[in-house]
Amino acid sequence: MGLAVVDALSTYLPEVNVALGAGIAIFARMTGFVRYAPVLSRSEIPNMVKLSIALLLTIIFSTFMHPSLPPHGVSLIFCIIVNYVCGALIGFVANCIVQVVAAGGDIINMQMGLSSAMVLDPTSKSQVSIMGKLFALMGILIFIDIGGVYWLIEAFLRSFEVFPMYGSAIPLEKLASIQHLSELTGNILFFGLQIASPVLLATLAQDIILGLISKTAPQVNVFQLSFLFKPVLGAAIIYFILPIFFNTIKEYFLSFATIF
Repeated sequence: MGLAVVDALSTYLPEVNVALGAGIAIFARMTGFVRYAPVLSRSEIPNMVKLSIALLLTIIFSTFMHPSLPPHGVSLIFCIIVNYVCGALIGFVANCIVQVVAAGGDIINMQMGLSSAMVLDPTSKSQVSIMGKLFALMGILIFIDIGGVYWLIEAFLRSFEVFPMYGSAIPLEKLASIQHLSELTGNILFFGLQIASPVLLATLAQDIILGLISKTAPQVNVFQLSFLFKPVLGAAIIYFILPIFFNTIKEYFLSFATIF
C-alpha cells in the first residue's frame, strides 16, 4: 500500500520523484561521510543518533540543492554504492588530519615508558595508550573549537560540485589524488614526531645522563632509575608546554582549512 502511494505521488507530482531520488543519493553519501569523518564517527555517539543526523542533514541539503531528474538508465543500487564510497573517502581524508594528534600521543606514551600501561577503551573496545587517548580527545576538542565541524559540512557540500550525485565514476584526481593521500598519511608520522619532540629530546638527554652515571658509578642501578624518572620527566614537560601544544595543534588544523 505504501509503495503504491509513493508511485502515485511520483507519477502525479514530478517534484516528489526528483526529491526522493536526490534524497536517496545524498543520504547514501552522508552515511559514508558520517561513518568515517572525525567527531561525527565517534563511537560514543549511538548509531541511531548518527543515522538521525544523516537523515536530518539530508533533508536540509535536499531543500536548497535544486536537484534534477536522474539520467535515464542509471541504476539506483550503483548510485547508492558510489555515493557511499565518495562520502567515506571525504571522511577518511578528514580523519587522517585529526589522527595526527593521537599518533603524537602514542609516541610520547612509548617514550615515557608507559607502553605496558594500556587501558581498555570502551568506545572502540580495544587497548589504547593513556597519552594517545588523552591527545586524541584534546585534538577533537581543538578541532571542534576552531569550527572543524563546519569545515566538514562545507567540504561535503562542495563534493557535489566535484562529483555529482548521479555520477558514474568518482574523479579521484580531483577529490583525493594518490599524492594527496600519501602526503596526508605521511603527515601522521611526521607531525606526530613534531608534537612528541620535546618529550623525545628530554628523555634522550636523561638517557645520556643516566648512561654517564652508569659508567662512573656501576653500582647504581640505572635501569631501575629510568623507569622512575621517565614518566615524571615526561609529565612535567607536558604540563609546562601544554599551551604550546594547543597552539601547535591549532595551527596545524588551520593549515588544512583550505582543503575542506
